Amino acid sequence: MASTLGSSTPKVESTKKPFTPPREVHLQVTHSMPPQKIEIFKSIEGWAEDNILVHLKPVEKCWQPQDFLPDPASDDFEEQVKELRARAKDIPDEYFVVLVGDMITEEALPTYQTMLNTLDGVRDETGASPTPWAIWTRAWTAEENRHGDLLHQYLYLSGRVDMRQIQKTIQYLIGSGMDPRTENSPYLGFIYTSFQERATFISHGNTARHAKQHGDLKLAQICGTIAADEKRHETAYTKITEKLFDIDPDGTVLAFADMMKKKISMPAHLMYDGRDDNLFDHFSAVAQRLGVYTAKDYADILEFLVGRWKVADLTGLSGEGRKAQEYVCGLPMRIRRLEERASARAKEGPTIPFSWIFDRQVKL
Repeated sequence: MASTLGSSTPKVESTKKPFTPPREVHLQVTHSMPPQKIEIFKSIEGWAEDNILVHLKPVEKCWQPQDFLPDPASDDFEEQVKELRARAKDIPDEYFVVLVGDMITEEALPTYQTMLNTLDGVRDETGASPTPWAIWTRAWTAEENRHGDLLHQYLYLSGRVDMRQIQKTIQYLIGSGMDPRTENSPYLGFIYTSFQERATFISHGNTARHAKQHGDLKLAQICGTIAADEKRHETAYTKITEKLFDIDPDGTVLAFADMMKKKISMPAHLMYDGRDDNLFDHFSAVAQRLGVYTAKDYADILEFLVGRWKVADLTGLSGEGRKAQEYVCGLPMRIRRLEERASARAKEGPTIPFSWIFDRQVKL
C-alpha cells in the first residue's frame, strides 16, 4: 500500500515557509468580560468625552518631528547634519542600543492600535467611529506616531546605527504582533496601558538624562519631549481606571490582580532582528544595567498605581476582591525582595554583538 501511494502521488517540491511570527507560550483567552459590563462603558461615554479627550492636544499646537531635526529645505542643511553627527559621535554604543530599542518599540504602533481595538465596548467599530473611545484611540495613535518618526530620523542622521537591521527588526516586530493577555477586556486593557505609559515615560525620561550627561542637549530635548507625551497619556489611562474603580471596585481590583499575576509583558517582547532569538532580553539587560528601565522601576510603577487608585482604601469588596486587594498591595514589596535576591546572585553579564550597531560588542 505504501509503495503504491508513493509511486502514484506526484512529488511536491519543498518550498520556503512564509513569514511565521514567534509563538506565544501561553493559552490565549478571548472575550472574558461578561457582556453586560459593556453597558458600563457605554454609560460613561459622556464622562470620557469631558475627562479623557481633554488630554489630547490640537494638532496645530503639537510639536512635530521636524521641529527637532535639520531642515532639509535650508541652505545649511548639510552643516546642521554635521553638527548632529558631531554631537552623537562620542555617545557610547550601549546608549544607542537602548535608544534603538526604545525607537523600535515606538515604531510598532500599528500593533498597539490594533490591541486597543480588540477591547470590547470601547473599540473603533468602523475605523471612523464618533464615540469618545474611538476618537481617543485614533488621536492617541496619531500623537504617538510622532515618537517613532522623530527617533527614527534622528538615528538615521546620526550615522551610528545600522538602519537596515533596525528596519528589519521593526518589520519582524509588527508582523509578530503582541498578546498582553488582556482578553478583549477594557478592564485589563486600561490597567495594562496605564502601566505601560508610565513605563515609557520613565524610559524616555532616563534616556534624556543620559543624553544630557553625554553632552547632547538636543537629543536630551528629543527624549524629554517624548517622555512628556507619555506622561500626559498615562494621566488619561489612569483616570479611566480610576473611574472603573469608582463604578465597579470589585471587578476592577480583580482585573488588577489578574493583570499583575500574568506580569506586564513589554510591548516589544517579541522583537527579533533575524539573528538574535533573545534580542529583547539582551536589550532589556543593557537598559537594566544603564538604569534606563529596571526591575525597581517595575515595582515603583506598581506601587504608584496602587496609591494612585487608592486600592488599599477600597471597602465593600467580595471575599475574592479582598484577596485581590491584599495581593496587589503587597506585591511591590515582594517584587523588591525578589529583585534584591536576584541582584545578589547575579553574575557579571557577557559582552555580545548587536546587529543594530554593526555587530559592535556591548556588555549586558
